[in-house]
Amino acid sequence: MDELIFRFLIGGTLVSAFALVGDAVRPKSFAGLFGAAPSIALATLGLTVATKGRDYAAIEARSMIAGAIAFFIYALIVSKVMLRYKPPALVATSALMLVWLATAFGLWFVWVR
Repeated sequence: MDELIFRFLIGGTLVSAFALVGDAVRPKSFAGLFGAAPSIALATLGLTVATKGRDYAAIEARSMIAGAIAFFIYALIVSKVMLRYKPPALVATSALMLVWLATAFGLWFVWVR
């Protein structure tokens, strides 16, 4: 129960801090970069260091980076496909989900494992 309360407090504090930074950033199109994901990742890593140690947290951090790289590649390919072929968004994003999975597992196999 203590860990849950700690996670709630740290996560809420970090989400609020990133929201303030996102509100102050100009242009507003960059505000989304400071959404909930970075603050939740930092809170999770902090709790992981506190409960499981630095080595385990390092593996988790590399996994987060690999997932972010895979998502960037997925988003890049989806945007290029949608601009060029103009398919429905649901079709393009669903069909290309395999790109994200292949990239994420490939990075995990090469770098994280």
